[in-house]
Amino acid sequence: MKLHTYYRSSASYRVRIALNLKGLAAEPAYVHLSKDGGQQFGAGFDAVNPQHLLPVLEDDGFVLTQSLAIIEYLDETRPGVPLLPADPRGRARVRALSQAIAADIHPINNLRVLKYLGGTLGIDEDRRNAWYRHWVSLGLEALERQLAASPETGTFCHGGAPTMADCCLVPQLFNARRFDCDLRRYPTLMAIDARCAQLAAFDAARPELQPDAD
Repeated sequence: MKLHTYYRSSASYRVRIALNLKGLAAEPAYVHLSKDGGQQFGAGFDAVNPQHLLPVLEDDGFVLTQSLAIIEYLDETRPGVPLLPADPRGRARVRALSQAIAADIHPINNLRVLKYLGGTLGIDEDRRNAWYRHWVSLGLEALERQLAASPETGTFCHGGAPTMADCCLVPQLFNARRFDCDLRRYPTLMAIDARCAQLAAFDAARPELQPDAD
């Protein structure tokens, strides 16, 4: 397998965690999102993913985009150490938690959105950061309430083992720290994040430990 990745890409971070939890190796192909005008726009990567987004997983000629689809594909093709529960309701809950982060919180705060706000719309850095913190805070507050109120929440987002939801939560909290979000308001999320940090699979996936880190 080959994983097209960037050390600070939240979506790539999710997949790195998933691979580590499953004990799988993927050859990294680094795509720097800021150098050379954004290497994701180069002809080589454009041929791999016309969306110009990371990550991309290549598996024996099969090319797959979108982090949640990649994680589910890995779960179905390499079922050891499952990242989705066995029961339908549990799977639906983990998918819902994952999508709350990957589909609702992250997209309006990723690099290309922030660049558009600053470059095309001319919004200064302070207001861009305020935009980020506003939308992240709304999303994390809802997630905190959801997890805190659910009996399905355990040591991790769902039960006593990491799932796809934890693979999404940890990178989102990493990003929130980068933009100085006040995370003290989310004790449930922070407790889960702390437990994840104790696991080697999460630790090894940290952005600052990746070979392509600036």
